[in-house]
Amino acid sequence: MIIWGISALFHDAGVSVIKDDQIVFGAHAERYSGVKHDDKLNQGILDEAMSYGNPDHVVWYENPWKKRLRQIVSTEVLYGKWYPNPKKYLQEWGIRCPITCTDHHYSHACAGAYTSQFAEATVIVIDAIGEFTTCSVWKYQNNLLEKCYTTRYPTSMGLLYSAFTERCGLKPMDEEYITMGMAAWGKPIYADKIKRDFIKSMHPFRMKRNVHKGINNYIPEANPMNLAASIQQIAEEFVVKYVSEAIAHTGINNVVYQGGVALNCVANSQLLNICDDLWIMPNPGDCGNSLGAALTHVQKPMIWPGPYIGTDIDYPYPVDACITELSTNKMVGVASGRAEFGPRALGHRSLLADPRGPEIKDTVNEIKRRQKFRPFAPAILEEHLHEYFELPADQSPYMQFVGHCKRPNEFPAIIHVDGSSRIQTVGKSDSPGFRALLEAWYAKTGCPMLLNTSLNIRGKPMVNTREDADHFQKEYGVKVVS
Repeated sequence: MIIWGISALFHDAGVSVIKDDQIVFGAHAERYSGVKHDDKLNQGILDEAMSYGNPDHVVWYENPWKKRLRQIVSTEVLYGKWYPNPKKYLQEWGIRCPITCTDHHYSHACAGAYTSQFAEATVIVIDAIGEFTTCSVWKYQNNLLEKCYTTRYPTSMGLLYSAFTERCGLKPMDEEYITMGMAAWGKPIYADKIKRDFIKSMHPFRMKRNVHKGINNYIPEANPMNLAASIQQIAEEFVVKYVSEAIAHTGINNVVYQGGVALNCVANSQLLNICDDLWIMPNPGDCGNSLGAALTHVQKPMIWPGPYIGTDIDYPYPVDACITELSTNKMVGVASGRAEFGPRALGHRSLLADPRGPEIKDTVNEIKRRQKFRPFAPAILEEHLHEYFELPADQSPYMQFVGHCKRPNEFPAIIHVDGSSRIQTVGKSDSPGFRALLEAWYAKTGCPMLLNTSLNIRGKPMVNTREDADHFQKEYGVKVVS
């Protein structure tokens, strides 16, 4: 039995494949089209999904009829695009097997719960909007999800954060992660005013006004960094309180957390202090809902294969070539093995650099055309985590948490302005190739970590194929090895 899950036609289209009760494939459409946050399917991703066999059943990641009703209620049809019929859309691609649609937040919940390995859990979904739901709490027991309660449109922390992302001069529903990085450069001096102007109640969370269409030039004299710091503080307060109340409601202290807001790794880090165990599927946003949609059909736990389930560049991991480039040029691009399913490069489609040089951050920012205020992440051998970083967890394999470096002067390239780092730990059971590279680098230099950022430039998707890697090398002058 082959089950496909599909997320498309809003943003970050993706396809996932479950074959014979195994998760075998998951990918972002943008990696094949070259269009960042591509909301449409394309022949490349469909051909790769089809290589696992023709689907017996396809599940669409949300309810199109509720989505259309929401569009009418929110007047999106007057300034945006009308949501098309998913079945007709898929038939245009030659997909003619049975097609069903599910609920957006249920897809998120299933993506997290069925990959968590928890016997029971409190499941929380927080995003901008799915149909009408913006937050939801579920109780996961006996392989089943029971909805406990929801927050509904237009009250939405995700939409509020997105509106302030636009107000800060960034692209909403796209560059919220930049807002998070920008926040460390500012002060939350407008947090109280934002609460007064937009929020009726924090607990329970209720908003005074609909911010779906933005907030225009709110506080026109404000420094964007201070606005970013203010909305980040509010978001952190909200997430911690919402998750705490959900745990109190279910009585279960294992937490599964999904939705686009779960990409806010600064807020995520605070959750480590209030739950026994925390699972965030490494693709918690809408593209990851392709996997969640497929799991709504299967409705049982799956062995999590790790995030490397995309396009395969089938060569041995180039450890020696990477060490040579890092030793001579301080950086190297690597494109090897199966691509990551999710927004973060985790060593298979990565630009790696020596984290010890004070000049390397500027060099990498110049190559990637990034703003200077954005942070970089360290990838570190898991057993050395607590030697170098303060983090209330023993691992962070998917760059989902931030911790403060104990020796910041030694590693200026991976330290943010507030002293934090978004950490990726690499254990012995994680990517064998990337692990071998870090071990070799440690043996050569005594440094157990590397700067790890995605192999792309701002506004473009990550490298996917060997041809993409060759183009990146030629265009940007960085050696990319496979």
